[in-house]
Amino acid sequence: MASKEESAARYAAAAHAMQTGVKMETELGSRHTEPKHLRVGVNSALVDSSALAELLIAKGVITDDEYLEAIAAGMEREAAAYQARISAKLGTEVTLA
Repeated sequence: MASKEESAARYAAAAHAMQTGVKMETELGSRHTEPKHLRVGVNSALVDSSALAELLIAKGVITDDEYLEAIAAGMEREAAAYQARISAKLGTEVTLA
């Protein structure tokens, strides 16, 4: 299992890549990046995921370390999805970082 620091670093790097992907999709005219659409999605996701994580940790189902590792992996998947969509749209391999 990765350390908290390693998981946090993975999450931050993948979040930055995903953020770059959102900006690129905005510049390419995606309707999915309009402010209201993004804000509603962000607020809903934050409330849902934080409440679930708090519950699972409080009940001893998962640990803080496991949670951090899982969200790092999830953010890496999200960044990879943006990278794939943008690469396909531009017709060339794009690396988000």
